[in-house]
Amino acid sequence: MTTIALGNNGPLVSKLGLGCMRMSSIWGGATNDENESIATIQMALDSGINFLNTGDFYGSGHNELLVGKAIKGRRDDAFISVKFGAIFYGGKLLGLDLRPVAIKNFINYSLVRLGVDTIDLYQPCRLDGSVPIEDVIGTVADLIKEGKVRYLGVSEITSDQLRQANSIYPVSALEIGYSLADRQIESDLLPTAKELGIGVVAFANTAEGLLTGEMKAPLPANDYHLHFSRFQGENLLKNLEKVEVLKQMASEKGYTPTQLAIAWVNAQGGHIMPLVNMSRRSRLPENIQAMEIRFTPEEMNRLNTHFSQGAISGGTYLQR
Repeated sequence: MTTIALGNNGPLVSKLGLGCMRMSSIWGGATNDENESIATIQMALDSGINFLNTGDFYGSGHNELLVGKAIKGRRDDAFISVKFGAIFYGGKLLGLDLRPVAIKNFINYSLVRLGVDTIDLYQPCRLDGSVPIEDVIGTVADLIKEGKVRYLGVSEITSDQLRQANSIYPVSALEIGYSLADRQIESDLLPTAKELGIGVVAFANTAEGLLTGEMKAPLPANDYHLHFSRFQGENLLKNLEKVEVLKQMASEKGYTPTQLAIAWVNAQGGHIMPLVNMSRRSRLPENIQAMEIRFTPEEMNRLNTHFSQGAISGGTYLQR
């Protein structure tokens, strides 16, 4: 597995990251088989994927407990990224708590659940202006000085917020949604991260399943995708028609649309890591293979033109 540095002179991590979120129940749904999830994490580590992404609010701590079980006895094999700040109750997001006193409380619970002394990358899940950014970033900086955290990360923020955070304490990684269908960060946020020497951890590479080639209209009435206009009515029909080009190219190259979607993100720069959610071992080989896919200039131009900014109709939470 190829490695990249997170930020200027930052830690070396695998170019492909494992997102652990879907191994737990976030929005009140079912929890995946725990033994299979643990086996998936361990197989990922065996394959050279050392970047494990979790959050203290994933399954109300369940996800961290799961990761802790998976890395027991092999802490040095894993680079653990933890998000904090979101408050859930009954499967619903109530808001954020980014007060310094709350962050100092969150970190202690995370360390116990993970069974570690230090978290490698610690980051607020968002910044909503409820607490001065100096207080949020400054608190994480204090935790780094105390040895409870190694590096500072940020997630789902604006270019101005990224500059401000980095001026308070060096940011190693920016976690943000990025795919062929969601390219709005290319105009401002991505160039800022590159200018500042900040690594990019890119999640939602398949745009919530839109780019897998497996989605069909209409969606079931209870499908969570229906909360977003991208997956409703005429928008969904138009967007699925757009995905046909990706499906055709995948067929021509002998891969799946999902693999091409991951490969496209991977090809956007040596400082960009595709973060792929997996909860089954069977998914690992195909996602690792996606990192080896290369595009000809003609293929890349075809994808970039067909999926230009604004080509996908309707929005999602990624376009707040």
